[in-house]
Amino acid sequence: MRLTELMGEFEGLDSTERLELLVELGDELPPVSETRGPAPFPPECRVQECQTAVHLWVEVQAGQVALEADVPRKSPTVRGLVTLLVLGLQGASPAEVLAVPEDLIGQLGLADALGMTRRQGVQGMIRRIKQAVLAELPADKPVP
Repeated sequence: MRLTELMGEFEGLDSTERLELLVELGDELPPVSETRGPAPFPPECRVQECQTAVHLWVEVQAGQVALEADVPRKSPTVRGLVTLLVLGLQGASPAEVLAVPEDLIGQLGLADALGMTRRQGVQGMIRRIKQAVLAELPADKPVP
């Protein structure tokens, strides 16, 4: 799981540098695959907890989590947060994803720099990812 590595890049930075790194990270969000089609995306893909239009797809393929997301470029901070999740959790096991703390913003040291609305949005994305992972696991098998 690459999330721990990405989070490590925020250590030792002041809040301004952390926000700059987050915005830069947003430039690395992979485009949505052609199978998802161009916007407008289906409403069920929209993360309702986010004020920004965040669309998220979560699948478990061969025991690994696959994520795709679309976030407008005009929302660079939110795009950075989503990119952190997409790149950080891509290829992770379901157990690794289910262990991700919901207070990711606090762990990044951005709680003071980012408001409650963004914190709730990130928590909503993490819950949604976890729910989707759980929904794709066989009901008769425990989480690996």
